[in-house]
Amino acid sequence: MKVLLGITGCIGAYKAAEILRGLQKAGASVRVIMTRSATEFVQPLTFEALSGQSVIVEMYDRPNYAVIEHIAVARDADLLLIAPATANALAKFAHGIADDFLSTVYLSNTNPVLIAPAMNVEMWSHPATQANLKTLRERGVYFVDPGSGYQACGEVGVGRLAEPEDIVKRALALFSTLPSPTPNDLAGERVVITAGPTVEDLDPVRFITNRSSGKMGYALAEAAQARGASVTLISGPTKLQPPKEVGFVSVRSTREMYDAVMSKMDESTVFIGCAAVADYRPTNRAEQKIKKNGRQGITLELEATEDIIAAVGAASRHDDRIVVGFAAESESLLNHAAQKLKSKNLHFIVANDITRNDAGFDVETNAATILRRDGTSFELPLQSKRALADAVLDEVVKTRATQKP
Repeated sequence: MKVLLGITGCIGAYKAAEILRGLQKAGASVRVIMTRSATEFVQPLTFEALSGQSVIVEMYDRPNYAVIEHIAVARDADLLLIAPATANALAKFAHGIADDFLSTVYLSNTNPVLIAPAMNVEMWSHPATQANLKTLRERGVYFVDPGSGYQACGEVGVGRLAEPEDIVKRALALFSTLPSPTPNDLAGERVVITAGPTVEDLDPVRFITNRSSGKMGYALAEAAQARGASVTLISGPTKLQPPKEVGFVSVRSTREMYDAVMSKMDESTVFIGCAAVADYRPTNRAEQKIKKNGRQGITLELEATEDIIAAVGAASRHDDRIVVGFAAESESLLNHAAQKLKSKNLHFIVANDITRNDAGFDVETNAATILRRDGTSFELPLQSKRALADAVLDEVVKTRATQKP
């Protein structure tokens, strides 16, 4: 993911350093463009040190005049993010004024544009600014609206730059939806993916589940479909919309997911078990709501649920189906993952440390270690879940290549 970060001149410019760092942690490469006014608030050296790339300020301060740089820079990026964007910048973009490098890049850019405005409350509410915002939205520009609160000018109201983490999340979410020139290297594969949690009912009201959002499994389904595979996504309860053109099976319990998976095995060539399946369920589900009745506690008897990945691994011992598992662990990550890799007959396993706040359950980013059947392993640094999904599928492609005579 390549992001072109435009910074304009207001007090919120100092927050752009946090935005840059957040994007980098997600695996993005960031190139910075600053307006001349922005350099009055933060020096270009700050962003050069953070990004590892030269910062562009002036239209004619580049050494290579053989390259039309405002076009080349725009074409080399996947997303143009402008944060903060002043009222002046919005007016330039809306009216096609190109009198500095950033506004010229904006007109040259054919990639999606995400803008995070920041300005005084009166400037934000002015009819001219609102008209410019309307014009830009109608042209397909995306926005992270400013927040409300105490401003540098001493006033209180809407206009503060959105929080850096919110801007980063919006950029990553937007990037995950963008079409990309993905290879057709999974054409002919029939991929079954499990995602989300499973739910085990205690009674008609209560149940056992976990914090899985399903985002990683859904990202895998989207990425596999984009790379030419025929995909079936079997998902526990989530708030997510299934990717387009992906076969979708909705389940609730582990038993339902097991039955759905096994019904698809004969027609599958790749299985990826990404769901956070409940390991236990109540031995006896109460038919009516369990009443307290003055008791200070109750004892629940639980039994093991079906081991879906182990069942698929066992069924795949004598064919060429590729079986991939995920290991979400809070301790001894690699040891536990290695044990699962062997005992469940997997080709490789993706190990997640669920104690991290920036990876794993219910966040937009993930980091992992892939352990292979041959004993080798490698790390996948923190990145968007969509990017990590492609890295996992790259390993599927490599595994398939080793099976061919």
